[in-house]
Amino acid sequence: MLTLLLIIIYIAFISLGLPDAILGSAWPKIYQDLNVSISSAGIATMIVSAGTIISSFFSAKLIKGFGTGKVTTFSVALTAAALLGIYSSPSFLWICLLGIPMGLGAGAVDSALNNFVALHYEAKHMNWLHCFWGIGATAGPLIMSIYLLKDNGWRSGYATIGIIQVALVICLIFSLPLWEKFEFNTNKDEDSKKDTKLGTLLKIPGAKPALLSFFCYCAAELTTGLWASSYLVVSKGISTEKAAKWVSFFYLGITIGRFLSGFLAMYFNNKKMIKIGQVICICGVILLIIPFSSYFQLAGLILIGLGCAPIYPAMLHETPNRFGKEISQGIMGIQMATAYVGSTFMPPLFGILAKATTFNLLPYFILTLVVLMLLTSEIVSKVCNGSSNINKI
Repeated sequence: MLTLLLIIIYIAFISLGLPDAILGSAWPKIYQDLNVSISSAGIATMIVSAGTIISSFFSAKLIKGFGTGKVTTFSVALTAAALLGIYSSPSFLWICLLGIPMGLGAGAVDSALNNFVALHYEAKHMNWLHCFWGIGATAGPLIMSIYLLKDNGWRSGYATIGIIQVALVICLIFSLPLWEKFEFNTNKDEDSKKDTKLGTLLKIPGAKPALLSFFCYCAAELTTGLWASSYLVVSKGISTEKAAKWVSFFYLGITIGRFLSGFLAMYFNNKKMIKIGQVICICGVILLIIPFSSYFQLAGLILIGLGCAPIYPAMLHETPNRFGKEISQGIMGIQMATAYVGSTFMPPLFGILAKATTFNLLPYFILTLVVLMLLTSEIVSKVCNGSSNINKI
């Protein structure tokens, strides 16, 4: 049963990655067709992020009431409906309104599936699943690029990805008996769950530094992805085309790194994987700072990507070990919400900082986040010494 569910989850992770980067890819066409300013994309993105943060916070209550399978199915259905709605949107206002179900669906399903995998599967699967998400996130813009050659092609791109999501919803509906049977067998001996109110969760030893480590990780990854190209052009004198290509190696490093991390996770525990990734990130940032050949910058970006690769999956997978399976879903929800806060607000904050000062600060900004993440991770490791006795495959 667990093996069949795992196959479904792998398919889900690819499909869920598809919509994540398509707005940016299609926006040069969308803003012209809908007659809005190019900066309006930030409004739509913030609405999606707000929905994601809210649904992550409430994911534990939803899953406790309805189960992982139903929450996942409904969340993907929300995402599919939003994508198909954008296909026929007559104005930018509709894109903003549809960003609400898009965000709500993304946050809930992310928290639900990550906690389910952390509870019931080995660490290698968490790494490979996030690698598969990266494949989906890469494929989304590629699918969109095929349609952008035509007039209003972005609408067809959204429709295609929406139809793929509908296919996933159908697959999830047929798998609901499996989810329900498994969750019944898992929970039948549990009379009650521990209190998962936000105030209670924040009082748990190690919870606050764990949240800060998630905040710092996502802030570092997204800030690097958004501003590395500008840093290379403005501060290092590298051409725009070359800078864009080099930043793609950062994301390639994350995707390949997560594939390789799946194998390394068979030999190293989550704590070691987190620390290894953080040290590699620091080495990469140092290469960005070194004032030698520009290829040191390329090597630095690749190393930062490779370093990022194992950190996030390992921190997610370690959640039940750190805090116990009874409250892992509650903790997972606020961890995901905090991560989204970091990825939403810190990249724009650096943009404001760079505009007021200089882009030369980027490596130091990233280094501060990574070092803070390392320190908070060490605090969590010392405070939380629990271990899970759940059988995993």
